Amino acid sequence: MTAEQTPLTLSPELLDAIRGIAGTEHLLVALDFDGTLSPIVDRAEDARPLPRSAAALEELAGLPRTTTALISGRALDSLRLVASPPANTLLIGSHGAEVWMGEGSLGLELDDEQRERLASVREVLAGIVNVAPGTLLEDKPAGVVLHTRLADDDVAEDAVEAARIELQDRPGVFLKTGKRVLETSVVHASKGEAVEFLRQATGATAILFAGDDVTDEDALGRLLGDDVGIKVGLDFTQAAFRVEAPVHVAELLEALLRERRRATTNA
Repeated sequence: MTAEQTPLTLSPELLDAIRGIAGTEHLLVALDFDGTLSPIVDRAEDARPLPRSAAALEELAGLPRTTTALISGRALDSLRLVASPPANTLLIGSHGAEVWMGEGSLGLELDDEQRERLASVREVLAGIVNVAPGTLLEDKPAGVVLHTRLADDDVAEDAVEAARIELQDRPGVFLKTGKRVLETSVVHASKGEAVEFLRQATGATAILFAGDDVTDEDALGRLLGDDVGIKVGLDFTQAAFRVEAPVHVAELLEALLRERRRATTNA
């Protein structure tokens, strides 16, 4: 059965919203990666986009007056490695601290104070990981992530609480809680700010955004009346629409591709 023949499980209301946004003058399709394009996995380096989602995103990226973007908590290098995005897809990493808008984009540069602050944060988190089995650290250009997915629940909770107590009142250190992670950064950034930046930079007249994590609520909260926000999963959300899992994101993108192709062909 081809993608064109696959029956959709999306709600009628979401399908109506997709049809509506598909006709906008300049469409920005902005997506989270982990838990959205890719299922959540235990090892971050093993994540890959579902083939149907990757194929639909590739085709959307090639349509007229259509911009695709990935907005992820991952560092840009990690995002490129696992997502293999279309060449012209814009990339926002580290929750907005890293931005790639095409050839010539400048990388993130920390000043001396930020580098010292980051080293101190890493020292604190490394001490916690040493006594919390199943936890591990991930280094990013502007921060360090405490991962607790492989730890027992009580160990995970204690590790995150210990990190918060040590770091939450430090000037210039910013904390974000995600699914079994505590993100630290010495650069203030959010996916909400990233969405607003991309809207202005691309001249988008409407945005479709989908994400699954707590940090994606920042982006969903910045959407405007003509935009479409989709929560992936069953957690609380301010999004107007919801799908259950990444496999349904593939259906969503295929439906959007069909409608956007019609709109840009008939324009």
